[in-house]
Amino acid sequence: MGAAVAVTVLRWLTAHWWLLVLAAVATAAAVAATAHRRLRAAREQRLHAARLRLALTGPGGLDRLAPDAFEYAVRDLLARDGCRARKVGGANDRGVDVLAEDPTGRRWAVQCKHKQDPVGGRPVGVGVLYALAGTYRRSHGAHVAVVVTNGRFSREALKWGAEHGILLVDRPSLARWAGGGRPLWEVLPRVPGPREGRHR
Repeated sequence: MGAAVAVTVLRWLTAHWWLLVLAAVATAAAVAATAHRRLRAAREQRLHAARLRLALTGPGGLDRLAPDAFEYAVRDLLARDGCRARKVGGANDRGVDVLAEDPTGRRWAVQCKHKQDPVGGRPVGVGVLYALAGTYRRSHGAHVAVVVTNGRFSREALKWGAEHGILLVDRPSLARWAGGGRPLWEVLPRVPGPREGRHR
């Protein structure tokens, strides 16, 4: 019985072979259309990222973001600069909120400190730098350690950061980076290369 049905189906398909060709062509067209849509969406996303400009103040400004959203904004800015960036902040983040690899191969470990009162509030203290310095190489294999804030840093943090190679992005530097479209490494003072940063 089963064999007879199979023979009947086979004969029908042989007589109507053009239906199989039509189905194959339709499937190939659907696959091609899906691939084209995905490529177009990826291209539009890259173009949007390349045009990304963020202000500190005003509606949608960095000052109005929640801390978690601020970390995503920093990730997006690094992606705009041509980095492969991902947000890793959260429980057990080992002092790093965003990890990125720039086009030259440098791996960046970024700690983000969002201030609700960026002008009048307390500055970012040196303890944040201590934590990052202890983990960015060993735990994350990074070459460059950065702390980004929409506020300011304490004098001790500025001094310690300069002495230990921790790059500090304060409010004016963040405004230039986020709003100007230049990569972070062009906004900051000298940034170490991959080999130099690894063994400092």
